[in-house]
Amino acid sequence: MSRVAWFHCFAGIAGDMALGSLLDAGAEEAEVLAMLERLPVDGWELCVERVLRGGIDCTRAVVRAEDRGDRRHADLAEAVRAAALPERVERRALATFAALAEVEGLLHRADPADVHFHEVGGHDALVDVVGTAAALEVLGIDDVAVSAVALGTGTVRAAHGTLPNPPPAVLRLLEGFSTYGRPVPIELTTPTGAALLRALGSPSPGGAMPAMTVRASGYGAGAAELDTLPNCTQVVLGDASPARTGPGQPICVLEANLDDVTGEQLALALATLLEEGALDAWVTPVVMKKGRPGHTFHVLCDPAHAERLSEVVRTATGSFGVRAVRGERWPERRHLEEVRVEGQPVRMKIGVERAKAEPEDVARVAAATGLPPVEVASRAEEAWRRGRPC
Repeated sequence: MSRVAWFHCFAGIAGDMALGSLLDAGAEEAEVLAMLERLPVDGWELCVERVLRGGIDCTRAVVRAEDRGDRRHADLAEAVRAAALPERVERRALATFAALAEVEGLLHRADPADVHFHEVGGHDALVDVVGTAAALEVLGIDDVAVSAVALGTGTVRAAHGTLPNPPPAVLRLLEGFSTYGRPVPIELTTPTGAALLRALGSPSPGGAMPAMTVRASGYGAGAAELDTLPNCTQVVLGDASPARTGPGQPICVLEANLDDVTGEQLALALATLLEEGALDAWVTPVVMKKGRPGHTFHVLCDPAHAERLSEVVRTATGSFGVRAVRGERWPERRHLEEVRVEGQPVRMKIGVERAKAEPEDVARVAAATGLPPVEVASRAEEAWRRGRPC
C-alpha cells in the first residue's frame, strides 16, 4: 500500500513551510539533518521552533546562513549529487531545481544549465529543497498530492526589481494546477514552494484530499502572522485507499440543452468552462422537442463550485437555465513523470496500470523534430518503461 502526503495550500506554500509541515507531521529532525549535513556546503544552521499562526500550533523551519546565493543551476545540481543522498531524495531534489531552471530559462531566454538563481540560489533554498525531499523519505512517502494553491496579490520585490504578485516563475511552475487568489498583499506561494509542487506532486482531483487512511498531519509556518487567515501549509499523511472502495469523491454534473448555438460557440464555451476550473466538459448531440437537432452541454465539477460554474454555463451558452445532478466518482490515482524524446521533454501521466504521454507535449515534440505524433508517443512510452525499476 502506498503512502501519500497531501499538501493543503490554503495559505500558499514556500520551501520552509513545506519542510516545517513535514517535520511537524513526524519526520525526525535528526534524520533529516543527517542527510542535510552530507551537502558539501557549510555556514548554515537549521533552526526548528514552535510558533502560533492564527491560533494553530505550527513548526517553523528557519535556515540561518550568511550566504545569500547567486548560483547556477549546474552548481546546485552538483552539490546535490556530491552529497551521496538516498536515490529518491536525490531524484526529488534534482527534479525541483530542474523545474526552477527550466522556468527561469524560459522567462529570461537562457539555457537552463546556465541559469543564475538569485533568491533560490542560497543556502536557505538548498536546505529547504533537500530537507523537504529528505523529510518525505524519512516519512516513507511514495506519492504527493496537491490541493488548489492560494496566491497573493499586489507586487513583490526581487533581484530583477518589482514583480507582479504572483511572480511570473510561480505562474509558470503552477501551470496545470488549480489555483485561486486571495486579497493578501504578500507572496503566499514562492518559486521554491511552487517548484516543489511541480516536481514532486500532482493536483488531487478537485483539489480535495485523496482517499486515504489518515496517519498524521502537520503545519508548517510562514514568516508573517496574517490578520485574515493562518499563515501555514497543512500536510496530511496516510495510506492510500484502494480504488473504488468506500465513498467516492462528491461531484456535480451541470447540464443545459441547447438548440440555438453554433459549433464555434460550443467550442468556446467548453474552453471557457475548463479555464474556469471545471473538472471536465463535453457536448452530446441530441434530438429535442419538435424534432429539432441540438446539443446537451455537460460540465463535471466540484459541488463547491457548482453555483459559480452554472452562471458561467448560462453566460457562455446563452441558456435560459442549468440543471444539476449530484453523484460520486472514483478517479484512479495518477502522477506526472518526465522522459525525453530526441532531447525534448515529454510529460507522462502515470496511472496504476498504464502510462500515457501528454498530447500537448507529443504535438510540440512532433513539430520540433518532424517525427509523426504516434512515433513520439511510442518512444516516450518506451523511454518510460526503460526507466522503471525492475
